[in-house]
Amino acid sequence: MPETLLSQQEAGVLNALPHPVLVCDGANRFVFVNSDAEQFFSSSAASLAKRSLQQFIPSDSPIFRLIEQVRDHQSRISEYRVDISSPRLGGERLVDVYVSALPDRADHVVIMIQQRSIADKMDRQLTHRSAARTVTGLAVMLAHEIRNPLSGIKGAAQLLETAATDEDRVLTRLIQEESDRIVKLVDRMEVFSDQRPIERSAVNIHSVLEHVKTLSKSGFARGIRIHEVYDPSLPPVFANRDQLVQVFLNLLKNASEALKDREDGEIRLSTAFRPGVRLSVPGTKSRVTLPLEFIVEDNGVGVPDDIREHIFDPFVTTKPSGTGLGLALVAKIVGDHGGVIECESHPGQTMFRVLMPAWSEPQRSDASNTSGRRSR
Repeated sequence: MPETLLSQQEAGVLNALPHPVLVCDGANRFVFVNSDAEQFFSSSAASLAKRSLQQFIPSDSPIFRLIEQVRDHQSRISEYRVDISSPRLGGERLVDVYVSALPDRADHVVIMIQQRSIADKMDRQLTHRSAARTVTGLAVMLAHEIRNPLSGIKGAAQLLETAATDEDRVLTRLIQEESDRIVKLVDRMEVFSDQRPIERSAVNIHSVLEHVKTLSKSGFARGIRIHEVYDPSLPPVFANRDQLVQVFLNLLKNASEALKDREDGEIRLSTAFRPGVRLSVPGTKSRVTLPLEFIVEDNGVGVPDDIREHIFDPFVTTKPSGTGLGLALVAKIVGDHGGVIECESHPGQTMFRVLMPAWSEPQRSDASNTSGRRSR
């Protein structure tokens, strides 16, 4: 391998990463592999230097399409749940792939592979099903007790609104809207086992985030600075608005609790368009584009190492009085929308990244499209 491709320090950094990292030239030959990549391909670096990626991964794999796109546009692309199974790699391999152009070498690409365990995926699904039964039973028991007080709260807010000033009327309206939303939430507490289609439409994510911010600043995030970095040109997200409110309300609540007693605590909300992010569905050729990226970030203590990989599992929590269902519900809602949620965390920075599909005309139902054509 060329000694001038990477410095000793750069190679040391890549070898320290807990994922296979490789650099390929214009012919997809290996020119660098880190130690995890040697284990992944079951070959030494010296042996891999004489071979190409096609000798290990099927030539029709989406990885090669990603590589060509990166070379053509000199960009970075991520793709999730890519099946690179082959006899050479020893059975079924489902991975996340990150491909980036190498600066100063137009035809070279850097590839990082994050392995996914099929057994782990099945275990998570079984855990979610177990949580579904528990949450459903709890919802049936508590639904009546929650609806009655909420009805009284909403009625009191309506009475206050008749004599309120314009400024206070904003708050009474907020109380009524939130009461209605909580009732809807109770009605859909069976979300873990509910297989009904989600009612989705074009939703302005910035309207959702501003609503969530207003709620947060009036309660659990009072005194915490919330900084926004929004892309104003972002298209609508194809989603259920009430469920998105629930997702980001939970994420902001977690971020606020991570900043407890911290004077310089700050939450950062950001939105961006990432056209290179796609989700590959195993067993099919279909790929779902997830170009909308929404991030909730805080500068708190971070997620403990021992639960980081299980943060979205039911009943996993670091809070003494927590139920551990908040993030499990968030993951379920995002997943039901065809999206992906990730968590990156270390002391001083925790980031929850939500990738979602954008709304577009073809996503409307056939009945709606037929009706629309007839009305013209």
